[in-house]
Amino acid sequence: MPQKQAHKLFLLDAMALIYRAHFAFSKNPRINSKGLNTGVMLGFTNTLLEVLDKENPTHIGVAFDTHAPTFRHIQYEPYKANRQEQPEDIGVAIPWVKEIVKAFNIPILEMDGFEADDIIGTLAKQAEAENFTVYMMTPDKDYGQLVDDHIFLYKPAFMGKGIEVMGPKQICEKWDIERVDQVIDMLGLMGDSVDNIPGIPGIGQKTAVKLLKQYGSVEELIKNTDDLKGKQKENVINFAEQGILSKQLATIKIDVPVNFVEEELKYDGFNEETLKTIFAELEFRTLASRIFKDGKTKKAAIKGNDQLGLFGDSKATTSTPTIEFEEETVNAAPIPEHKNILTTAHQYHKIAGPEAIEELVSYLMLQDQLCFDTETTSVNAMEAELVGISFAYLSGEAYYIPCPADRAETDQILEQLKPVFQNEKILKIGQNIKYDLLILKNYDVEVKGKLYDTMLAHYLIEPEGKHSMDWLAEQYLNYQPVSITELIGKKGKNQGNMRDVDVDQVTEYASEDADITLQLKEKLDPFLKENLLEKLFYEVENPLINVLTEMEFEGIRIDTKSLAEMSISLEKESKEIENKVYEIAGVRFNLASPKQLGDVLFEKLKLDPKAKKTKTGQYATGEEILSKLANEHEIARAILDFRQMVKLKSTYVDALPTMINSKTGKIHTTYNQFVAATGRLSSINPNLQNIPIRTERGREIRKAFVPRDENHILLAADYSQIELRIMAAFSGDESMIEAFKNGRDIHATTAAKIFQVPLEEVTSDMRRKAKTANFGIIYGISAFGLSQRLSISRTEAKEIIDAYFKEFPAVKEYMDRAIEKARNDEYVETLLGRRRYLRDINSRNATMRGFAERNAINAPIQGSAADLIKVAMIDVHNWMKKENLKSKMILQVHDELVFDAHKDEVEILKKNIPELMSNAIKMDVPVEVEVGTGDDWLQAH
Repeated sequence: MPQKQAHKLFLLDAMALIYRAHFAFSKNPRINSKGLNTGVMLGFTNTLLEVLDKENPTHIGVAFDTHAPTFRHIQYEPYKANRQEQPEDIGVAIPWVKEIVKAFNIPILEMDGFEADDIIGTLAKQAEAENFTVYMMTPDKDYGQLVDDHIFLYKPAFMGKGIEVMGPKQICEKWDIERVDQVIDMLGLMGDSVDNIPGIPGIGQKTAVKLLKQYGSVEELIKNTDDLKGKQKENVINFAEQGILSKQLATIKIDVPVNFVEEELKYDGFNEETLKTIFAELEFRTLASRIFKDGKTKKAAIKGNDQLGLFGDSKATTSTPTIEFEEETVNAAPIPEHKNILTTAHQYHKIAGPEAIEELVSYLMLQDQLCFDTETTSVNAMEAELVGISFAYLSGEAYYIPCPADRAETDQILEQLKPVFQNEKILKIGQNIKYDLLILKNYDVEVKGKLYDTMLAHYLIEPEGKHSMDWLAEQYLNYQPVSITELIGKKGKNQGNMRDVDVDQVTEYASEDADITLQLKEKLDPFLKENLLEKLFYEVENPLINVLTEMEFEGIRIDTKSLAEMSISLEKESKEIENKVYEIAGVRFNLASPKQLGDVLFEKLKLDPKAKKTKTGQYATGEEILSKLANEHEIARAILDFRQMVKLKSTYVDALPTMINSKTGKIHTTYNQFVAATGRLSSINPNLQNIPIRTERGREIRKAFVPRDENHILLAADYSQIELRIMAAFSGDESMIEAFKNGRDIHATTAAKIFQVPLEEVTSDMRRKAKTANFGIIYGISAFGLSQRLSISRTEAKEIIDAYFKEFPAVKEYMDRAIEKARNDEYVETLLGRRRYLRDINSRNATMRGFAERNAINAPIQGSAADLIKVAMIDVHNWMKKENLKSKMILQVHDELVFDAHKDEVEILKKNIPELMSNAIKMDVPVEVEVGTGDDWLQAH
């Protein structure tokens, strides 16, 4: 399946899915006790649930056709005229399906005059422009014309055939065309009997493919009828207008007067009460039991039943009707409720005053383990104030200690609690406990002893799942906790502050958090043991929490003067480049406008006679397009430079100073252990992993990261080619291992082997190709992918890959073993047993299966690299603590660790850090660490 983006939008073609459900149950109808055929409703609901459960869309909408004639009917009266009359059970089912969609709090998308595919096409394009990945869920082949880099055709499983996810490459292969927009030319030529689109007589699919390969479009074919012969020529001439009309009828509109509003399509869960009512009436007992008992679908978020305003002033809203049903129907299908604070016996206590706190502390000190949770004024741990702390050590019972706004009073409370936090014999349990440790650290309280983070536990058990406490509570405890929004409102400028909430309400809320987290720990423990994850959890992930806490707390200083100078420089350079572009083009235009840029490059300058166009008809001017033109055309290079300058300035140079903490004068990034399924750390505010390193100007950003004062310098320690070394260790390839052991250039060695030349005769171009192959092989690169990266023919790319596997047979054997193991187990493992589940490895869908196969090869390598640097961070941290060094570990980016090194300690750091990093995990391949120092990060790196 295509790589995930942060926002995933599913747009469902309701009528196509309704007809599909009708045919699925046509030979085995589902009739309830009232004589109602519920097959369509059941089929549609199952499809919807499958999407929500397996694909986890962040946003979703369901598009319906209306009974009103569309612009196509007006343009061509016989449009869809030969369709059979709608089956009776579909007519009955449609209102029910709409009520089901509404009960899921999913907006119904419909507009008179337009078909569902026009609405989906328009919203898909608008959403893609907003950085969404869009899946158009339909079995309708016509949607192929809409696919793009982040828009996919998602054909649901049907009659034994698995899900099919199709992007531009798959659409072009399926239709045997060069561009996806030629789908409409295919339909224009051969017609579509389903929609009664006539096409041009005598032209079927094979002929249409042949003609499009020669002429490119219906219009160009009609212009060149002189090239044709016989009956074909006669038909094209006589039915030219019909061919153009057919193409127009087949074209899905992407300019319907609808607006993509992200918030209105966001999926927050179903309306449980309404859905139960509908399911009871339809007698979906098994389905109801599964949803409401197992809690597999997103939690309920009760909303009104009015439809969302995606269509401007449209008022076509309906409320859910009251559905009456017999009492015994309900009794026959009992639907368990989620437990909650109102239906569950509990004892939550507010603890106030020194005597009461002292008594609680005496009990807490007797425990082997306890759970604690902090309530604060902000999600930013470095700026938040403590509002209170809750504790739990018995299920169903918890204690909350309010903390006043007055710092001195809160310090007195924390002084009483220090013996508990500093007792190394007590296991401290928390949900995202690093946040709580940072809060306490800001109040000079250090938490000692072993930690247990329930969020991390679940991350190891289900790396690609959700890990929030609310989600875990519903999944494992059938319990729905109190939502934070009930206390302080939804996120946004109007959200309240926990300090202002009634203390009794906070007591219930905070105590519940500690209680539920404690219960989750007991539920997750068996899964850690069953999946052999305890060693990784207790010896790597949990100890790393303390390391990251100290790194985040320490932060790094930013040279704002350097950034200000860089901002001015970038502004000046971007203006110069912009003027250079205008000079080459011979015209001034809006360089930020893709449409104007496309017209200049491909209409005025005619850089590429076969320039690709988007669905809106404008020329594509993305980075990939410009990069291909950059070798031959100076203007393309200049535009790429201009874009780089603008991005560097806005994303980094101007943004970094705004992130400086007013109290510390430093930037404090937040590291996430439970985001990347590979096990790699990620970071936010700022995202350090994205700081550019490939271009000279991009690397200059690192100059702004500097030591804390004149007594320190920055020291960077970087693993050298670690993923290739792990590949060599996994595969046991003697040639690769021997090259690493002897310190030879691995890329030159690879080039010598695959190009069959002596090492000293390897050219820079050979080494470049070998380097790309080396890293590409790790990611399961295909000949097509390698050809794209190296700008060579697919034939040459295939020859390089074939030669690679011939010279490094053990690597090919490892890849085959990895895929085979994944097929059997449906997961792969790292050196330390970290699992990556690959449930699509046996999928019938080639795209999804291929994606899983590439992960089967790469995930153990990437994950082992993640394990290695995590263990190294723990070992280095412990050593620095033991030696009581003044230096601090402050950053982790990719395979690199950065230290704010005291000048008196540089030599001892240079000696010990590489040794600790190299020996973090023992392998048969030598691990090399490169160390550098400097007055800024760029110098050190």
